[in-house]
Amino acid sequence: MDRLDTSEMGYWRSIATRLALIVITVTLIVWFLPREEGQQFRYDVSKPWTYGSVIAKFDFPVYKTDEVIKHEQDSLLKLYQPYYNYNTDVEKQMVEKFLKDFQNGMPGLPSSFKNLVYQQLHHLYQSGIMSTPEFNKFAQDTLSQVRIVTGKSAQSIAVKNVYSTLSAYEQIFQDERLAAQRQQLQKCNLNEYISPNLIYDKERSETERVELLSSLPIASNMVLAGQKIIDRGDIVDDYTYRVLTSFEREMKRRQATQSEITTTVIGQIIFVTIMMMLFTLYLSLFRRDYFQKPRSILMLYTLITIFPILVSLMVSHNFLSIYILPFAMTPMFIRVFMDSRTAFIAHVIMVLLCAIAVKYQYDFILIQLVAGLVAIYSLRDLSRRAQIFKTAILVTIASCITYFALQLMQDNVVLSIDRDMYVYFIINGVILLLAYPLMYLIERTFGFTSDVTLFELSNTNKGLLRDLSEIAPGTFQHSITVGNLAAEIANRIEANSLLVRTGALYHDIGKMANPVFFTENQVGVNPHDNMPYTESARIVISHITEGMKMAEKAGLPAIIKNFILTHHGRGLTKYFYIKQQNEHPDEEIDKEPFTYPGPNPFTREQAILMMADAVEAASRSLTEYTEENISQLVNRIIDSQVSEGYFRECPINFRDIADAKRVLIDRLKSIYHTRISYPKLKKEVEPQSESQQEEKKDAEKEKQENK
Repeated sequence: MDRLDTSEMGYWRSIATRLALIVITVTLIVWFLPREEGQQFRYDVSKPWTYGSVIAKFDFPVYKTDEVIKHEQDSLLKLYQPYYNYNTDVEKQMVEKFLKDFQNGMPGLPSSFKNLVYQQLHHLYQSGIMSTPEFNKFAQDTLSQVRIVTGKSAQSIAVKNVYSTLSAYEQIFQDERLAAQRQQLQKCNLNEYISPNLIYDKERSETERVELLSSLPIASNMVLAGQKIIDRGDIVDDYTYRVLTSFEREMKRRQATQSEITTTVIGQIIFVTIMMMLFTLYLSLFRRDYFQKPRSILMLYTLITIFPILVSLMVSHNFLSIYILPFAMTPMFIRVFMDSRTAFIAHVIMVLLCAIAVKYQYDFILIQLVAGLVAIYSLRDLSRRAQIFKTAILVTIASCITYFALQLMQDNVVLSIDRDMYVYFIINGVILLLAYPLMYLIERTFGFTSDVTLFELSNTNKGLLRDLSEIAPGTFQHSITVGNLAAEIANRIEANSLLVRTGALYHDIGKMANPVFFTENQVGVNPHDNMPYTESARIVISHITEGMKMAEKAGLPAIIKNFILTHHGRGLTKYFYIKQQNEHPDEEIDKEPFTYPGPNPFTREQAILMMADAVEAASRSLTEYTEENISQLVNRIIDSQVSEGYFRECPINFRDIADAKRVLIDRLKSIYHTRISYPKLKKEVEPQSESQQEEKKDAEKEKQENK
């Protein structure tokens, strides 16, 4: 009854976990999806209208485009005249300063020059002087005018009729008499007596500018209620595009209510929920084992969620094009760490979720589906960095060709194709190269191990494997042989050969703690001969715990550490247990001190390693390496493992085990060079003397009498 209750609780806990995943994912995606009030259409110039007939529900203006409004504003601003206040005090102050500084005349010049300069200054101030930066803004247009405010009156004057502080200084020397003495006059620093007397009136000028721009109409036409705007199949031209955008703008202004926003959100929730339920249902039906790996589920739902969020943010903020996003990363990562079918299903779900926020859903879905399939096909396994580069190139080419084909089907005009899209696809391919460094981040975050990591771990020239070759060379050779045997079996039964080979290299690293206590490292002396059997068993078993300590310290992945734990399972150290039993036949010997900590293998690769390890170790004890002896040894050991239940918890079948036996027998025969027994050559019979013949006859006669 208790077992039934526990099973039922586990079932409901599993259901609750899956529902929680759906709810969290839907909430995150819908939260970021763009929500615009009013009816939303997706259209563009020179594209066919894919919706039904649109009839105006009310009168509305046809708004001008931003470009047209900007152009008209620029034209109107050419008539704009800023206001400048004429300040009479500036002339008075500057002239008084000049007369005071040169009251005794100008040095080196006749007295008449003082009066000439005074007249020039008076003329300049009467015409008006502006600051040089302000003057330069208007000087480019010879028709520019400004309004000069004097008292309560304002008069429009062409900018060319006033001076800047710089041009006013030059104007002084337009008088021929003054120009003749320019070098001497420059010593008098006449520019110190030239200051702007036309002061910009910001408040009045801005008011005039706003009034001028506000007089510009923002609409160019009117559409009446009941008038047809466009019908299905019509091509959207420039004017129709403006009418449609104006129609949507008015709908938002007139009908944007809280109820419409709520309706949009409800629709998004329903659609996203359906997509996530379909994905969860797929996992429940075909990949139920992933639910037993929390990190696997976390990675799957994270990858499906993150791209719809990124698309929503880019669309909401009009940031570049969504086609630069490397959507193919999702199927690439899932293909490398999981399987192809899950990669494809996850990619389809992700693309459909992203399409909610995309303008041209049809094009987007087709292009991304093709890109995802190419990524999955081109990345069957990842063992070299160049494979990521090849995949990025193939995805880019496939995207470009697909887009080109779609445009040919829709436009039938090659010259009108948007070339910017190809730039986006190239940028996408470049960003896709980031999959390699991101793969390391995913490995660390979600606890996966890629083939690249396995290749790096298989390097026997560094790390624990190098230490193993130096400290326990016999164990190192044993591990290499076991790895080769296990990889052959894995290839035969379509398991992960790289994984099992790497696990085999590390499965006995714990023997480095006490290498001489293991036969493959002994040279004549066996330290177990003078030890209690329980102590010998403890030392032999300790290579599991010692190996785990070394693996933890070296930061080995969990998938490799599991090979250390499971390669003996919950088996006995039979040699010491039987010895102990034989010496104490009347006692019941406790098996626990002689039992490995386990657990038993729970993957096919771990089962393969257990078989290869046991057979390779036992094969060293054969006195004669004949085909019959090897076959008997392999069958006896593996049949014993099966009968003792070591493989009950892993998905390996009898056919796989039979194939493993055949591989082990064939490989061991090759390793030990078994061959037929050659007959011994008999020695030639030498001729005997008569005395020797007589002695032989007597011996035979005596033999017969004894019988």
